[in-house]
Amino acid sequence: MPDNTLRARDEAFWQTFADRYEVEPGPINLENGYFGRMSRTVVEEYQRNIELINRSNSVYVRQRFEQGDSLKIRAQLARLIGVSADSIALTRNATEGLQSLIRNYNLLQPGDQVLISDLEYDTVKGAMRWLARHRGVEVIEIEHTHPASYDSLLSTYRDAFIRYPRLKLMALTHVTHRTGLVMPVQAIAAAAREHGIDVILDGAHALGQIEFDLTELGIAFAGFNLHKWIGAPLTLGFIYIAPERLADIDPDMGEVHYPVTDIRARTSYSTPNIPALLTLPLVLEEHWAMGGAGAKGARLNYLRNRWVGAVRQLPGIEVMTPDDPRLYCGITSMRFSRHTDQQLMVERLLKEYNLFTVTRSGAACGPCIRITPGLITTADDIDALSKALTELR
Repeated sequence: MPDNTLRARDEAFWQTFADRYEVEPGPINLENGYFGRMSRTVVEEYQRNIELINRSNSVYVRQRFEQGDSLKIRAQLARLIGVSADSIALTRNATEGLQSLIRNYNLLQPGDQVLISDLEYDTVKGAMRWLARHRGVEVIEIEHTHPASYDSLLSTYRDAFIRYPRLKLMALTHVTHRTGLVMPVQAIAAAAREHGIDVILDGAHALGQIEFDLTELGIAFAGFNLHKWIGAPLTLGFIYIAPERLADIDPDMGEVHYPVTDIRARTSYSTPNIPALLTLPLVLEEHWAMGGAGAKGARLNYLRNRWVGAVRQLPGIEVMTPDDPRLYCGITSMRFSRHTDQQLMVERLLKEYNLFTVTRSGAACGPCIRITPGLITTADDIDALSKALTELR
């Protein structure tokens, strides 16, 4: 197996993968964190599956998909994260899954406390605040200091665990969508466990670009997306519940289509996007052929470090995400410190340099510009970004 760090720099190697994707003419896309592209072969497979389901309708779905193909797909997804098939259930996205985990967590009593930080996804924050209205719990909201460090992140949580002794549940985002900061999940989860606090992990941006082991991380509840770094069609995600903790999550709104002992009862029962699900075997095959999260993550990190290294020390540029390799991934944010309106700078990057980026706000450290290379991004694209940032600063 080639060394991922060396291969990450091999433009010819990555061009062979880039050639497998159809790309609309236009700006250089450095906003690949929203959702990823499907390869040309995946698009073709998806189209074939749409036609198959349209032709065969419920005859195929009732006779083959529900009884066989869907179970095989669950087993393949379980292999993706190294868990048993009975510990995952399909959802339409990470958000839907995380909402279900939060809504149906049944160990809270009135007066208990739940924890969120400024870096959580807004929908996750909303779900935790929903608990306050419907379960009588108190929501504790903390902010992380900037610039962040491994020790400061861990210290912020440890301080909160001591200051709020009625904490029972917390949300934790593995890779924050705002700045790309990678949380030290294992250390935070271990500290939470010492205080009897359960963690619900938002793994939306982690799956496919970060290698992890949920057991080693100490995580019992998590939600994931398949349309970001895995390369699947939109509308696909899943949740994970450690089998020994299944009883701590109620069936979703009294779901009765599956037994209470089946994790699938923890999600809403509906007709899923079956053609998209049938595409997953090919998606996963291509993911592994590319080298999995190890290879993808190394490539994205290389591209990230290429532009960060070029501008980090420049006056007028503030890179929001630290350079500690434990705390960053391909997603990284920056801002023009001499300009107050970051959205205006995003518009200038697009108009003057043909670079598509996006602003993000909500973090205590202030508004920023999120820059996310993708698997078809080239070193030349990144150098064009570095040149633009240098000139605009």
